[in-house]
Amino acid sequence: MLRYLIPLAIFIILVIFLAIGLQNDPRYVPSPLIDKPAPAFSLPRLNAPNVKFGPELLKGKVWMMNTWTSDCVGCRSEHPYLMQLAKADIVPLIGLNYRDSDKLAKDLLKKTGNPYRVVVTDNDGSVGIDYGVYAVPETFIIDKKGIIRFKYIGPLYPDEIKNTVLPLINKLKSEN
Repeated sequence: MLRYLIPLAIFIILVIFLAIGLQNDPRYVPSPLIDKPAPAFSLPRLNAPNVKFGPELLKGKVWMMNTWTSDCVGCRSEHPYLMQLAKADIVPLIGLNYRDSDKLAKDLLKKTGNPYRVVVTDNDGSVGIDYGVYAVPETFIIDKKGIIRFKYIGPLYPDEIKNTVLPLINKLKSEN
């Protein structure tokens, strides 16, 4: 009898953990980088490959970095909302074009508009790996000291921007 109870108990425990896990929102995958310095990088700009850009150029400012590719459906669905955010000029929005063709990225931005203050190309994906990118799109908010304060996996939509992103940006901007 005990021989059957132990596997049954293990099965029940696993079902409980699964049920708890299914209650979580997959867009909020915990990141070990939250409250840690944003990884440094120096990448070429999409429209000026001879000019490099890195996070140190934004020290003292709150900024957002959005990872995207030209063939990403989620990236395209969040694009109009990023355009609105860029138009409001609330925060510098940096685009990290992740493992993509420069030509396809340029063509897409030309066709749909460019919400980014700067777009850098991460053709080999090494910077995305440093930031713990699981898939595109992913968005990071970095504070004035260069510390990652927020990571969002998936497309940003108006509710998330209004209820989470903008309040956090305003809070971080008001901090010393």
